[in-house]
Amino acid sequence: MDTGGGGGGGTKSRKTAKCALKSGGPGFCEGTIERDILYRHSCIMCLLKFGRTEVIDNTLNPDFVRKYILDYFFEEKQNLRFDVYDIDSKSPDLAKHDFLGQVFCTLGEIVGSPASRLEKPLVGIPGKTCGTIILSVEELGNCRDYATMQFCANKLDKKDFFGKSDPFMVFYRSNENGTFTICHKTEVVKNTLNPVWEPFSIPVRALCNGDYERTIKVEVYDWDRDGSHDFIGEFTTTYKELCRGQNQLNVYEVSAVVPQQRTFYVSLLSFISTSLHYMNPYQMNAYAMALKAVGEIIQDYDSDKMFPALGFGAKLPPDWRVSHEFPLNGNVENPYCNGIEGILEAYHQSLKTVQLYGPTNFAPVVNHVARYAEAVQDGSQYFVLLIITDGVISDMAQTKEAIVNAAKLPMSIIIVGVGQAEFDAMVELDGDDVRISSRGKLAERDIVQFVPFRDYMDRTGNHILSMARLAKDVLAEIPEQLISYMKSRAIKPNPVPPAYSTCAPPETESV
Repeated sequence: MDTGGGGGGGTKSRKTAKCALKSGGPGFCEGTIERDILYRHSCIMCLLKFGRTEVIDNTLNPDFVRKYILDYFFEEKQNLRFDVYDIDSKSPDLAKHDFLGQVFCTLGEIVGSPASRLEKPLVGIPGKTCGTIILSVEELGNCRDYATMQFCANKLDKKDFFGKSDPFMVFYRSNENGTFTICHKTEVVKNTLNPVWEPFSIPVRALCNGDYERTIKVEVYDWDRDGSHDFIGEFTTTYKELCRGQNQLNVYEVSAVVPQQRTFYVSLLSFISTSLHYMNPYQMNAYAMALKAVGEIIQDYDSDKMFPALGFGAKLPPDWRVSHEFPLNGNVENPYCNGIEGILEAYHQSLKTVQLYGPTNFAPVVNHVARYAEAVQDGSQYFVLLIITDGVISDMAQTKEAIVNAAKLPMSIIIVGVGQAEFDAMVELDGDDVRISSRGKLAERDIVQFVPFRDYMDRTGNHILSMARLAKDVLAEIPEQLISYMKSRAIKPNPVPPAYSTCAPPETESV
């Protein structure tokens, strides 16, 4: 079972890494020239050829939320230029705004800095000290999920003299060096101590870079027009805790630097994840539905109903190494599960203990089953590998080679695709149109059957339209694949056993 969500490879052969470029931080643009008379700067930063950040009003120390996602090539010099402006109107023409300074550097310069954090002075205005820019990068994980959540607060501290408060929240992702990076700001809810913020969606890797245990810090502020927002308090959580959804465990006491006379709380109102592995307390996720539906079809052809169940694409405790071949039940010596229900139980337990992580490699599990099949080639056993995946594959070449090698063994592979992704790679592995090959070697026979699970679901994605059609398509090629193997090895069926009779033969006496 594919438990991760790795990123697929591109056409380039050189080593690349996705990284998120973050700009801002304490002291950014500190000491810049005051160009506005009544207020401080409303700052925007432009990364040449990549885009612009959001505008932050009335501050000399902006901490920008927007990140830039860049491909990092170790062997190349990737030049970057950052321009900073004071925004005076809604015009998109930067020539109509005040230039505050710029910085030139390379992506490698930021990556190679201590903790991948580079601090450089802004230049570009002769004879003027323009302030400082702080740039940081982090290599992105392969998690592609989004989370949608909504928060509310109760009895917040009153900060405004004539009104109540205008609260908003700021979310920070913790970095590997112990610092925090801003990743989201909510809207401001005016004049209330009991705000209900609008739901928002955010990439999971923006919150925690795919590490469900990584600390997420949330600060609550009272908005002020002049930019000097009043700090109300803060709390910490993790993505793993947020996944529990709305309950008492996701009610957070907000603590302030100066102890308050009373306690106030922020609560999670709702939480929805796009992860196909997300465990909704009210219904099965896509993987569990596919496993149960397809598993119940093929389990009838196994005599003892004991199935080895493997996961791939996750970090395992206690050392959190990445594995592409691990037992779902955690027992390396005995990965067998009792029936489909046993596999489902092991799957749900594994989601609580492992950390989903890319890349997504198929070859190790194909080779794992191939080793079993290679040991029994007398026709007494035939192996069927069921792979449930979201369609992402990071080792296409290695998987092709593994399938070509497995094609001469007593085994078949059923691939069930879940989710709404494109499954071009899975169709290619199926080999119905073009027989799969590797290193110039053609597969001895077609052993792969691909089925997109979504084709059998209703519009809600919660109900299977036709179990009969699903069963037919899942098993369509298995009989021919089994017979083709037996014929290629000249293995004939065992003699038909004599008919079983419940009546004992009549007793006879010898004369």
